[in-house]
Amino acid sequence: MKLSLGPLQYFWKRKDTLDFYRQAADWPVDVIYLGETVCSKRRELRLADWLSIADELSSTGCEVVLSSLVLVEAQSELSALRRLADNGRFGIEANDLSAVQICLERQLPFVGGPSLNIYNHETLALLQSCGLKRFVLATDQGEIALNALREAQKNAGNAFPEVEILAWGRLPLAYSARCFTARASNLGKDDCDFKCLEHPEGLALTTREGQSFLRLNGIQVQSDACCDLAPDLESLRGSGVDYLRISPQAHDMERVIERFHEALQSGKPPAQAGDCNGYWHGKPGMDWVDAARTISRDHQETT
Repeated sequence: MKLSLGPLQYFWKRKDTLDFYRQAADWPVDVIYLGETVCSKRRELRLADWLSIADELSSTGCEVVLSSLVLVEAQSELSALRRLADNGRFGIEANDLSAVQICLERQLPFVGGPSLNIYNHETLALLQSCGLKRFVLATDQGEIALNALREAQKNAGNAFPEVEILAWGRLPLAYSARCFTARASNLGKDDCDFKCLEHPEGLALTTREGQSFLRLNGIQVQSDACCDLAPDLESLRGSGVDYLRISPQAHDMERVIERFHEALQSGKPPAQAGDCNGYWHGKPGMDWVDAARTISRDHQETT
């Protein structure tokens, strides 16, 4: 298995983003995904900036992939997507079917992002015919779903592409045409004052009882709990997972990556460091499963 650094989900200031990727050049990751996937209004960095970062990172020997928007709503966003695909140097992570179509028209191989929601082998085979070479499991898919998908592909006589899974980070749960972060400040999406910059790891949302529940990140809703699949290293390897995706966070990123790197080098799964791994085990996503025993977050907080 290899390590990948997923696209930045949050909206950071330009300097913070540039500093983050300068540090990333020294991290032991095999693939780095770059670009804006959540909101086209986030323009601290332009395409030229992302390409400059990509050039620097690719010189270290890692694979660099440019990620597309998850939700394409305007002609301007479609035009930006075409420019992304026409960069001529780096591969594309297609996060919606607009990106798939553009890659198909240009005969470009692509990575299928988690928001493509590949739930059956017919969809997978169709996307492979369009140029898919690797795909990221949908957020709520786990070991059983992956093994069933692999078996169905085999029975249909189709080759199985490389597969990647989000192994660390808050889980992207939903997207909307509306901006949740702007709404929380009584602002409209088109006049949001770039409130996302004030929340470098999303805006925490709690229940009426005060329990942490979700994170609002522009048009995206995330889990508050941090997914951690490092302790499931053996079952991930047994299911043929090729890449473990680590989602960028504002603090302690180097430590997180080193933990996964050491686990892969030693072959020994580390102890739990995150909050949840339920989806991988076919359980509610916010649960933690340890030794065939499900421990909900509520139970953890009261014991």
